[in-house]
Amino acid sequence: MTTLKVGIANYEEMKARTMAVARGERRVSFREPKVWFTSTESFAKVLSAGNRKLLRVIAEQAPGSLDELARMTGKAKSNLSRTLRTMEGYGLVRLERGERGRITPKVAHDRVELDLPLTLSRKAG
Repeated sequence: MTTLKVGIANYEEMKARTMAVARGERRVSFREPKVWFTSTESFAKVLSAGNRKLLRVIAEQAPGSLDELARMTGKAKSNLSRTLRTMEGYGLVRLERGERGRITPKVAHDRVELDLPLTLSRKAG
């Protein structure tokens, strides 16, 4: 599997970064995060201990449907669906549609790496 590199940036920072790329003023490095969270709190919520356990169950037991995952975990299917859609939005899982519209969750990465600078970078003048 692969490592998903994530970063933390507020809306204004993400917009400025995107606009600089669009104007050709900045190139995106392969080392930079591909997924962005708006706060460390949102990152912690999505990758809480319970959600990491859910990802391990999916990776190790490969449930064939959300119903099967609900039975394995004892969680309500509606709650699983909401949690997995959030995780899908961050690139942590894929929700594949199978026969008769059955949704099968798949873990997309085996690691997450957080890029969290503590100070602003300074460009040499």
